[in-house]
Amino acid sequence: MTERLTGASTAISRYRWVVLSLCWLALVLTSVDRSTWGPASVFVGEDLGVPLASLGSFATAYYVGYVLSNAGNGFLSDRLGGRTIVTMSLVGAGIFMMIFGSTSSATVGIGVQAVVGLFAGADYAAGVKLITSWFRPDELGKAMGIFLSATSIGVVVANSTVPMLIEHFAWTTSYHLFGALSVVAGVVCWFLLRSGPVDVRAAATDSGSTGAVIMTILRNRNLMLVAVAGFGGCWGTYGFITWSNTLMIKGHSVTPSTAGFIVALFAALGVFGKPLIGIISDRFNGARRVPAMIVLGCFAITLLVFGMLSTPIGFLLAAPFLGLSAYCYLPLLVALIPRLVSSHVVGSSAGVTNAFWNIGSVLVPITVGAVFAASGKSFLAAFATLAAGPIVAMVALYFVDERPSSVSVVIDTKS
Repeated sequence: MTERLTGASTAISRYRWVVLSLCWLALVLTSVDRSTWGPASVFVGEDLGVPLASLGSFATAYYVGYVLSNAGNGFLSDRLGGRTIVTMSLVGAGIFMMIFGSTSSATVGIGVQAVVGLFAGADYAAGVKLITSWFRPDELGKAMGIFLSATSIGVVVANSTVPMLIEHFAWTTSYHLFGALSVVAGVVCWFLLRSGPVDVRAAATDSGSTGAVIMTILRNRNLMLVAVAGFGGCWGTYGFITWSNTLMIKGHSVTPSTAGFIVALFAALGVFGKPLIGIISDRFNGARRVPAMIVLGCFAITLLVFGMLSTPIGFLLAAPFLGLSAYCYLPLLVALIPRLVSSHVVGSSAGVTNAFWNIGSVLVPITVGAVFAASGKSFLAAFATLAAGPIVAMVALYFVDERPSSVSVVIDTKS
């Protein structure tokens, strides 16, 4: 009997890494889908006759869909399971990426970007739900760090390959290619993913109705503060990803390929930094709040420093430091969520908080574009606007209690 349990435990231990790998791959591809816009935006604008100040409309449309998706699909992840939502996310986003690559109308393109965001946004909450079901709370820093490194890799892949594809083919090629890859990955996830045995239960019993779940989430003070913190962090991170290529090209005459390389270098540091900070926080008794505050403070400072630079060499030297601070707060915030809520609302909580986080991503493209234009195309003014986000985030985290007493952990060894 003991040998049978040991064998089952070993199988679970091995398979959870398959789950993490597939969730990671799915998030890489939806992040590539999102990040393709940055290096392609100038060329899309020229092709579709969109002025520079209006390019932010495409990114804003994407994030409107993304936010709505997170708000709703977190609940669907809890109801239908992570596998269904991950598959739907990848296949839907992939199909509409290919449609966007074939559009010749700016109006249609903006609408299609919103639909891409609507599908791509479903992936995150479902991934958090699946990973949380396979990894214990004291391992979540490492697991979420690895999972969320996918968003950085997506930026690296997009900024490394899209300029090259545009140079040799056209901007449409990247949308067709990455869209097709997303569809294939969605089919693979459908056949290989399943939920796991780890259960994090609140001491009190919560109603399972959607209305009761929403009220449970909204009454959770700590969760709402984490939502505000993520809003500020995403304001800085995705504002930079959306606008940095264009700002460097138009503000300081940096070549598109050099701008793409700088943003890829920025994101590459996040690839290594996210798992590393997750592992460190697990080792130090699972601390999340204070390290996240420190990282966000560094993020605000490095954004201001970047805004004071004007040469490609300066941007290249600053990009790694900016990349570390722009990404490493995120796994700490995500790993906080399962500690603050019970398991049956983890997907819903992840979806709602990420939706609120990405309201920053909705507002920042238009805000930065307006500030850049109103300030006489001031590079520093644009980056000072981005830096306001992590400052707000740092203040919100100061008031979070990351160790509430109402959550306990159960591991179902029968699974």
